[in-house]
Amino acid sequence: MRDGDLVGLARSLGIPGLVDIHVHFLPDPVQRKVWQYFDDAERNYGRAWPIHYRLPVPERVELLRSFGVVAFAPLVYPHKPGMAAWLTDWVADFAATVPEAVPTATLYPEPGVVSYLDAAVRAGARCVKAHVQVGAYDPRDALLDPAWGLLAEAGVPVVVHCGHGPLPGEHTGLPVFEEVLRRHPALTAVLAHAGMPELSLALDLLDRHPRVHLDTTMVGVPFTTDIAPLPADWTRRLADVADRVVLGTDFPSIPYAYAEQVDAIAGWAEDPALGEPFLRAVLHDNGARLLRVS
Repeated sequence: MRDGDLVGLARSLGIPGLVDIHVHFLPDPVQRKVWQYFDDAERNYGRAWPIHYRLPVPERVELLRSFGVVAFAPLVYPHKPGMAAWLTDWVADFAATVPEAVPTATLYPEPGVVSYLDAAVRAGARCVKAHVQVGAYDPRDALLDPAWGLLAEAGVPVVVHCGHGPLPGEHTGLPVFEEVLRRHPALTAVLAHAGMPELSLALDLLDRHPRVHLDTTMVGVPFTTDIAPLPADWTRRLADVADRVVLGTDFPSIPYAYAEQVDAIAGWAEDPALGEPFLRAVLHDNGARLLRVS
């Protein structure tokens, strides 16, 4: 499958288009630093990571439209104190100029986190990004406890990068974040990258917590199958949680074409237990429900 095939695929499935819950748009200085880190990926990650869509913002937005993406969550994330409120304001302004972009927010364990997060939710933020690995913080930090509670009460989903991939951090690992879920069982959490590389543990987490979802970002594509192979029972277990799997891609900072992610999901749907209903749900319906879009 190629990028140019995606609109036709959506049409054949009878869906308006794709809903992507894991896309990144960042202020230019931050974006440049992120790409610089990936440019040095052989030293940082032990493998090359060529950015496939290193383009100006307007061109990236037009590309998503050309893929048939009708809604997406532009995710931002801080790596130090004092960034989260600024990034949240920036992404609100960005979403106001792009009809397909859903307003989002982010957080960091710092004084004031509840204040700026509450303001963002009241202003219409419909998704939050928490990046435990890049932020290098403990999601169980007492400063974050009321923030998780706020999101749980508001019903705003949080996309959480808490898995060990691509590199483990001091506070990564699904058991760590499960302590947050036990404290806030009403929290709607989306496991970024399906918790890679611990894909089976992520599905176990979904079994125990009915409000937890997973996104497909970088799961099952050739670039990652050597470090995070799909479990043998992957599609069988997906059938049990088909309404809690959502499309995520990590566009634009992926080292392959956007369509490769959709192709991987379409391959899972070849299992008779999944089929086209699963493909429609993952590519559109589940994400549309979480992000409250039509």
